[in-house]
Amino acid sequence: MPSKVNVSKPSARERLLAAADDLFYREGVQSVGIDRIVQQAGVAKASLYNVFGSKEELVQAYLEARHATTRERIERALTRFRTPRERLLGVFDAQGQIFTQPGFNGCAHISATAEARPGGPVEGAADRYRLWVRTLFTDLAREAGVADPDGLARQLHLLYDGAGLSARMDRDPSAATTARAAAVALFDAAVKDDKAL
Repeated sequence: MPSKVNVSKPSARERLLAAADDLFYREGVQSVGIDRIVQQAGVAKASLYNVFGSKEELVQAYLEARHATTRERIERALTRFRTPRERLLGVFDAQGQIFTQPGFNGCAHISATAEARPGGPVEGAADRYRLWVRTLFTDLAREAGVADPDGLARQLHLLYDGAGLSARMDRDPSAATTARAAAVALFDAAVKDDKAL
């Protein structure tokens, strides 16, 4: 007698997040209403409010899921590199892989905060993501022995943001390569300045 495989159906939360990820990322947070999300997720509207409480909290959860995915992708990519310098520059290599994915539509956090109320949960989720990016650059610069890791991290974060905007607005997936080349120059200048002291 063949055994039955128990394939569980995704939970209402998982289905709502998948629908939100697809619709919000493709079309924008404000242009997508709750009715479209619940329809695509195949759940009742009450389920959305029971699980998330509000659309704003759903947007926050969507951004947190995007943050987790980006973090996992970048951290996995950085395991390929041996030195702190290679890992620091490897962030741009990982970013470039994101730019070449079908359906790339820019930074979800930037898009969502452009439409969010100041001080709300959406802005909070974006702030946590940006803090993670800045901390990643700071930690990698510190590991590489740069005297001013905070200053270099700020510069690299600006390159990272600019590359994302260029990849989206100019439809230029090579923007990460250009940003990486600029990061090399900034890193080398920071190391040279350190040696000159």
